Amino acid sequence: MKKRDRRQEEPVGGQWLNAMCEVLKGGVLAGVTAILALLACAVLVSMGIVPVGAMEESVLAVCVLGALAGGIYGVRRVGAHALVVGPSVGVVLFLLLLTAGFLVYDGASLDNGGAGVLCACLCGGAIPGILGRKSKKKRRR
Repeated sequence: MKKRDRRQEEPVGGQWLNAMCEVLKGGVLAGVTAILALLACAVLVSMGIVPVGAMEESVLAVCVLGALAGGIYGVRRVGAHALVVGPSVGVVLFLLLLTAGFLVYDGASLDNGGAGVLCACLCGGAIPGILGRKSKKKRRR
């Protein structure tokens, strides 16, 4: 076997750890994107361009946007198992938002719109997971 034909195979644990690190990086990217988009929404509300009543829908749209950005990053970096990586980034974003809610407020509940945010984060992360799948190569006979 020639030297260039040999590939360095990583152990399974190393691949899993690298994938989880990329999912966490995608979640942080999603969080930063969501924070910046929420800041833009707050500026638009304070200028009177967007009504205050539309903030709940804006928050859901921002969650989808953030999870979409982080999911695209995570799916591209990991490459395999896109259907798992995308929603995982959405879960990381939701946990970041939930943690921020616990830090700012005394408690957080899914009854106060948390279920909608969870669904928005999961759906936003699942979009790149579905679209980022690579087709299987056909075997030559």
